[in-house]
Parts: sequence; structure tokens; C-alpha cells
Amino acid sequence: MSRNVLFTARAEALAVSQVSAHAEVDRATCDAAIRDAVRVHGVRGCAAVLAYEYGRDPDVVVHRMRWATRTVAALYGYADAA
Repeated sequence: MSRNVLFTARAEALAVSQVSAHAEVDRATCDAAIRDAVRVHGVRGCAAVLAYEYGRDPDVVVHRMRWATRTVAALYGYADAA
């Protein structure tokens, strides 16, 4: 899996996880949230959930995905991605 695909998959999984976008998230919490989201939805399912939610409430999803990409970039060393 390429670095960009892995970054995107992690961000999508974090975005659909149960973790609050207002919480301070450390690497262990992020790992667990991503693992749980992928277990529940699957990798492609996380993207599907995001697409569905974007159709329902785009403003919320944009904020949530922005938070997820910044969090994943900071915690996993993707300095050029956020």
C-alpha cells in the first residue's frame, strides 16, 4: 500500500470513528480508533460512510475530515500531507 493511500485510509477511518474531533488524541488512541472503524466498516466502507454522511451534512463531514487529516499527519509523520 502506498504512503498516500495509507494516509487516506487512516484519515477516513479516524473520521468515521467514535473519537471526538474536540478531544486530544494520542497515537495509541488513534491506532485503536482506526482499528475499530476498519473492523466495523472495512477500509472501503469507511470511505462509503464518509460519502453518505457528506450527502447528509457536508459541513460537519468537511470539519471532521479536516481534523482527521491533520491528526493523522501529526501522529504518523506525514508532514507534507496536512
